[in-house]
Amino acid sequence: MPQSWLQVPVESLRGMLRRPKPNDCEEDLLREQAQFLLSGTPSGVHVVRRPDKRRGEAGAEGEGGHTAEDGGSRRDVVSIADLPDQLPALTPAPPKKSRFKANTVRFEDEDTEEPLDRHDRHITTVLSKIVERDTSSIPVSLPTFTGIAFPKVLHRSETDNQVPVSSGGGKKSIFARQLSAQRIKEGKALRCAPEDGCPKIPAPMCPNLPPESSMDIDTCDGPRLVSGLGLQGPNNAESMRIHHENQARLQAMSQADILEEQKKVLAQLDPRLVEFVRSRKAQGTPLPTSPLKHPQGVTKESDYCGTTSLQQEPLEVEMEKEEEEVTPPLPITADELPVKPLKEWVHMDKLEPEKLEWTRDLPAPRKKGTKKAMQARFDFAGTLIPPTEDLPTHLGLHHHGEEPELAGYSLQELFLLSRSQVIQQRSLALNTLANILTKARAGEYVSLLRGSVTSTLLDAGLLFLLRFALDDNVEGVMSASVHALKALLVSTEDEECLDSTFSWFLGLASFPLLPSTQEEDDGEDEGLEESLKLTAKEKEERKTDHDVARQDAITGLLRMKLLPRLRYILEVVRPSPRVVQDILEALIRVARHSASAATQVLDCPRLMEVVMSEFLPTSWTMPSLPLPQSVYGLPLASAMKLLRVLATAGRHACARLLNSLGARQRLCRLLTPEPRELLLDQSEALRITTEAYRLWTVAASYGQACNIYIDMYPVLVKVMQSVHRTWLPSDPLLPLQLQRIQALLSLLTQVTNTAGCHQELQAGMVSCQGSEAPPPPPVSWGHVSGLLPSLLGQLKGCVKSLDEPVHRESSLVLIPAYLAFAAAYYYQLSRQNCFKPVETLQELEQLTTEVLLPLLSHTAVESLIKNLTPCSVVCNLQSSRPGPEIIPSLPGLACPQRHRLWLAVPSSPFPLLTALGLLVDTLTGIHKGLPHKFSGLILSEPVIGYLRSCCQATPTVSHTSVWLLRHEHHLLYLLLRLAHRLVPNEPEVARHSPLYHQVALVLLPWLLPGSEYLAHELLSAVIFSKDFISEGRSGGPEAIELAELKLHEDAQCSTNTSPSLQTLGPLLREACVQLPSIRGCFLTHLAYLEPTVIVSRDAHVGQNPWVKSQLLPALCGPTLPSDWPFLPLVSLYERMGLSDGGGMQVEELPHGALQAVIHCLQWVLLLEVWREDALQVVPPVAKLTRLSCIFLCSSDLFLERPVQRLAWALLRLLTRPSRLDSLDLDMPPPGLASFQDLYSALLVQYEAVSFGDRLFGCWVLLPLQRRYSTAMRLAVFGEHVGILRSLGVTLYQLPMPIEQFTSPPEDSLPLLRLYFRSMVTGVLRRCWCPVLYVVALSHLNSFIFSQDAAAQEVEAARRSMLRKIYYLTDEVLKSHLLLFRLPRQHLELGFDTYEQLPPIRAKRLESMVGTQDASDSKGE
Repeated sequence: MPQSWLQVPVESLRGMLRRPKPNDCEEDLLREQAQFLLSGTPSGVHVVRRPDKRRGEAGAEGEGGHTAEDGGSRRDVVSIADLPDQLPALTPAPPKKSRFKANTVRFEDEDTEEPLDRHDRHITTVLSKIVERDTSSIPVSLPTFTGIAFPKVLHRSETDNQVPVSSGGGKKSIFARQLSAQRIKEGKALRCAPEDGCPKIPAPMCPNLPPESSMDIDTCDGPRLVSGLGLQGPNNAESMRIHHENQARLQAMSQADILEEQKKVLAQLDPRLVEFVRSRKAQGTPLPTSPLKHPQGVTKESDYCGTTSLQQEPLEVEMEKEEEEVTPPLPITADELPVKPLKEWVHMDKLEPEKLEWTRDLPAPRKKGTKKAMQARFDFAGTLIPPTEDLPTHLGLHHHGEEPELAGYSLQELFLLSRSQVIQQRSLALNTLANILTKARAGEYVSLLRGSVTSTLLDAGLLFLLRFALDDNVEGVMSASVHALKALLVSTEDEECLDSTFSWFLGLASFPLLPSTQEEDDGEDEGLEESLKLTAKEKEERKTDHDVARQDAITGLLRMKLLPRLRYILEVVRPSPRVVQDILEALIRVARHSASAATQVLDCPRLMEVVMSEFLPTSWTMPSLPLPQSVYGLPLASAMKLLRVLATAGRHACARLLNSLGARQRLCRLLTPEPRELLLDQSEALRITTEAYRLWTVAASYGQACNIYIDMYPVLVKVMQSVHRTWLPSDPLLPLQLQRIQALLSLLTQVTNTAGCHQELQAGMVSCQGSEAPPPPPVSWGHVSGLLPSLLGQLKGCVKSLDEPVHRESSLVLIPAYLAFAAAYYYQLSRQNCFKPVETLQELEQLTTEVLLPLLSHTAVESLIKNLTPCSVVCNLQSSRPGPEIIPSLPGLACPQRHRLWLAVPSSPFPLLTALGLLVDTLTGIHKGLPHKFSGLILSEPVIGYLRSCCQATPTVSHTSVWLLRHEHHLLYLLLRLAHRLVPNEPEVARHSPLYHQVALVLLPWLLPGSEYLAHELLSAVIFSKDFISEGRSGGPEAIELAELKLHEDAQCSTNTSPSLQTLGPLLREACVQLPSIRGCFLTHLAYLEPTVIVSRDAHVGQNPWVKSQLLPALCGPTLPSDWPFLPLVSLYERMGLSDGGGMQVEELPHGALQAVIHCLQWVLLLEVWREDALQVVPPVAKLTRLSCIFLCSSDLFLERPVQRLAWALLRLLTRPSRLDSLDLDMPPPGLASFQDLYSALLVQYEAVSFGDRLFGCWVLLPLQRRYSTAMRLAVFGEHVGILRSLGVTLYQLPMPIEQFTSPPEDSLPLLRLYFRSMVTGVLRRCWCPVLYVVALSHLNSFIFSQDAAAQEVEAARRSMLRKIYYLTDEVLKSHLLLFRLPRQHLELGFDTYEQLPPIRAKRLESMVGTQDASDSKGE
């Protein structure tokens, strides 16, 4: 084979040459070389000698093209064919990251040059000219001749000949310093730098270089490359020459040129490289400041376990302004060392100051500048430490890296410690976070810190941190995480407030603590078919845990399997009593979140079984210690409260607790003996029996657990008889005893309501064979009929004890519960077959005379009533003092720690007055002769003042207020019910009927979900009642007519008004007559609320077997919108399907639609005239928007005469001077993106179906006033200029002054050009559109004769318009444009004119026209 290979001809070898392969051995390469040489193929590169232009050389480009100045030295230049002389410009490119490197597979036989050739774009991108370095002038350094055989070894101890370390030149190794010293000795050292002791070479200044440039020249510490300091060295002649050329070029450039070139250079470089260079420069510049001068508001971002950074906006403490000059500390000396080094110590003979700085004492804290806030630091108890406080180090508050002189730990440092490897550090950090959260939830940091502590921690991923810590196998860390979780979720004050209102009317119901729902962006589903769009459940499942936790903390924890972990801790770990208590309280907060969360607690495997068996046992032994080491096997009040809160979620959850989990047996076991016989601590026994009564109350509110009442009736009677027992006010157990009695009375109230439904359910079951109605409860009316005498006797005793100051407070606590029971009893009694009217009426009169009237007239109650306004949430919500932190993802009641919100304070009259009003409403409903006896309550000065304050209030709906607002709404409703019964028969009360009606109108849109029944009752009985609109029957319409007549007479002296507006009085009179029909219209349009009204009614009237849940609907706003008076009109607009607006509808209106619109307009007119304050919550722009539906609903609805009359009257009311100023069309109306969208629809509809209607024309003209947006005027004169032909509203019919359109003069040049074009072309004429004709005329006249200085374009437009006007052939238009003076609405023309032009205007016109004539003559 080798013989045949050597005999191949040379010509054939040329075509067989190949590139070497990676797997070729040395023999293969030699064989390829021999083959290449035999082929005679020219080489791809050749050596060329080029002159060095940088050294000023000249000559040919051949190999011998060098001059004698080179000293005979040659330098090789390797050039490549087709290589350009100029390098291509480098374009900035993002940093390259290989996306294919991991996927690349190489084989042994693969040619590596193929991918290189395939991806190579141009050789110059990686290879330029290769020029050999000139070494002719570099001296050759020969080694020094010594007399020893080997070089001397450098010892560390020999420091005499070493060059000292410089302070600013950086650190040098010992070997480098020894070598420098040796070179200095030999005289061959390089020129030293300025920091090495040599004098500095002054850098030439560049006066043109901008000081703000990032490449500034600093003669001392600036960049060496620019100043020339880095160019010193051997053979530096060439480098210095280049440097001088650069400096000369910089000096010749201007500052702008330098900045431009700098931008070009920066644009071509990688931004990260530029940032790196700048940061290195900043680090290399020593700053004479200590760490105290650095801003503390900016903290490092910490990231743990993949969670987000700790601080989005760091917590900062504001400091007083105090600027201090901080001098750098001097280096440490040997005398300052705490321990003196000995000579025997190895390597301790040299002092290294930078390594001994840590041994110094910490500097004293000092105040910082007020412009840079300081980071918040806390001690282990969660107390905020002032930055100026100097605490001793033995407290352990200085063990952190950043700011070691400041005591305390920041949140970031606590987060880091919580993930430490040291158990004690993890536990300490979690306990500190728990203390911080407790104080933050109580609001102790609100006035001290900028930002929210809890929100900052949640944004940083606190939930993930605590959830991870719960999985720790160390019990101490796990216990600390449970404590921190409880501090985050649970507010003790909130729970106390909810417990205090449990015995109030409907107090056992509560709102779910769900975060406010936010509309999510559906951009990814936009354009997809309905079948392809994701459902809400699918979207929720696709969210990450972080997204879910950010929106809802409880849902995020449930998604992270919190409940199974808590069950494991309770069942397996069996922690200390404190941890058990924290877990139970956390579970209570989870159950309050929603019905779904409560169901998950019930469904968690073995969780409730562990709670029932370990913390609610049926038998236990007395603990030997007051504070037992373990609470396992002992009943806990928190466990019973957990059952009660779970039962609130729904009747099915309550049935599971009673029947499947054994809560029924626990109730009997705990309530049968006396509290002192329960083998528990007395306070704990009272708490757990109170919670047991409350759980039973919730079950009875569903009609459940009533058979227990039958079995335990003797026990309950015994407990009721012991109520008369006297308690001393100093008894520490008195509050617990009173809560227990309140819970018992609430239980009896619910059992009475359930028993009252037995008869109805029994009859329903017989009639419908039990297919629709629930089964009758086991308790009947006969089981509760004997309760009233005993409880009424106790109520009388409580009323009498009000005279005793010692027992007054406890009596005021119990009386509301007795009154609520009496109200429920008499209401259910009136529905029974055994009801005896005569005996009951006498009994009611006796109760009123002996109990209720003395109670109302008592001084203690009168003093309580005086606190109505101070304790009101409605009247004082906006003036509330700062409370605890409000967290969107973790809502709460935000109850202050020491000052509860108004209604819940002991001096609050609301629980007593609400229960009293409930009983009075029940009694007056049965006995029609009793209402007048309670007129003193509704006429009392505190009540009247309270109602007036409510009329001016604007409460907001949030979780922090609704739990109290609903109770105050109950009181307001009951007061209105009493007024409803008194107004027709009591003249003194009827005098205040407008006030009561006003209160009803403002209360209606305040009512919250769950109060739909109250809204229905107000609409049915009070809102549309003629008795409450006294103006309709006491000369009110006539008074309006007289006022309109006087206004018309006054207006004739100045301006004219539309004669059609003089029908306001008859319209009001007709509206008062139609009030029953108006009520029916609104009730019909609110029929969609019927299911919720029925559910609300069952809860309010005590229809317990039909109640589904004591958890109110989710808080999403009030029951009715604030603009409910416009509801029929808006509903008709939506029913017609005009989603785009302006759809030219010609179909017939639905049956009854016209009458509904008339009734709606009548009601709005009545409110606008006599109840103006009731519609203050509706902005004027919203009113105008809703009324605009008249024109958009149909093509002819606005042409109906009744609609025309009412709409004219409402338009006049909206355009009165006092109302017109508040009409802001720039504010987006509720429900619309902008008013301009609605106005565009109105213009389209006007062009299509208006037929020149004057009412519609006024509606179109209203937004064209000068103070509103120019866009609407541009739309009329631009896109919809055709309406100018039919917009025939006269100035006499215009409901607002013409000056609103003409003043101030128009300044929009495009609009002025449109004005001019429409007038000159005849599109805008006075006979077609009188109002806009005057408006355009006024603005054009002011524009062309304006003497104000203006831009060149504006001045040119003035000249052009004036010249064109002068040469107009229409003499009438020309005279109007030139001689216009002022708009006059009462004149026939609508304006007055000059008889001739004033001199100044004539002179301006002459100058314009003369200039034009002169230019024309020149052109000729």
